[in-house]
Amino acid sequence: MSRAADRLRVVLNHLDRPGAVRASFTSGQNVSYYHPQALRYTFDTDLLSAEQRIAYEEDGFILIKNLVSEEDIDRFRAEFERICKREVKVPGLVVMRDVAIARSEFMPDQKAVSKLQDFQEDPELFRYCALPQILKYVECFTGPNIMAMHTMLINKPPDAGKKTSRHPMHQDLHYFPFRPADRIVCAWTAMERVTRQNGCLVVLPGSHRGVLFEHDYPEWEGGVNKMYHGVRNYDPTHPRVHLEMEKGDTVFFHPILIHGSGMNQTPGFRKAISCHYASADCYYIDVQGTTQENIAKEVHELAEKKYGVDDSVTFADTWALRGRLVQGERTTL
Repeated sequence: MSRAADRLRVVLNHLDRPGAVRASFTSGQNVSYYHPQALRYTFDTDLLSAEQRIAYEEDGFILIKNLVSEEDIDRFRAEFERICKREVKVPGLVVMRDVAIARSEFMPDQKAVSKLQDFQEDPELFRYCALPQILKYVECFTGPNIMAMHTMLINKPPDAGKKTSRHPMHQDLHYFPFRPADRIVCAWTAMERVTRQNGCLVVLPGSHRGVLFEHDYPEWEGGVNKMYHGVRNYDPTHPRVHLEMEKGDTVFFHPILIHGSGMNQTPGFRKAISCHYASADCYYIDVQGTTQENIAKEVHELAEKKYGVDDSVTFADTWALRGRLVQGERTTL
């Protein structure tokens, strides 16, 4: 038995006692009762402590401090600037601009870039997805065969007064036509200090143990950015945790975890870089007739407009083209 497994056995034996109390090891803001039967969300790779595995089991996220170096983050920031200045052209890259922000960070005559999506063809930014210290943790959730499926650099702009810099509460699985959900994880790294003032992530601990809800555009007066779907009919009284982070801190979270972010109420832009990983042993599903049908239709319309694709290209095809193997073997995904 490994050291981690032995520690886990001791903790589980302790928690199985009637009345045992487990304090969250990620936030310090919630204390709850927990009587685990088995750990379904993580593998024992000798990296995560027993406490971290149990925290993820109950909360659906864990925060790792100072995981990505300042040097790497500064290189990612420099590459982002080059892209915004159009000094480099990246095939397949989706550049998203805020619907209400007229002033760009680097190009005064352009709307602000709020997000880069699908940067798998940019060698510098994609280095993030293959950082050994990131993959070491990802393997705890996906297993050894790892695909990088969805890449983003988020540049939350200062809000223009219309609250468009918010991101509605949502579940990432809404966008993904592959399963099982438990073998998918997001790594989200702060590229600078992230606070409630500049729009940190907000999560609903434990919501990953629920179901995938219906999503659609929220009816916000100031407008909503493209693809920013929100959860319908979730419990607004569910306890929330605001994930304030320092530069280089990284949070790993489950794709059913309900999360979002608030307005950026500061004069500066707030940056983070992220990648969704999945086990290469995952499989694609047909989302027709499910709550994901609306996002599949929207993605197809955008692909048709941008690339001229026809109906023979499925929602799953658009993901298979973007996925990149970063560790192990590409099996079924």
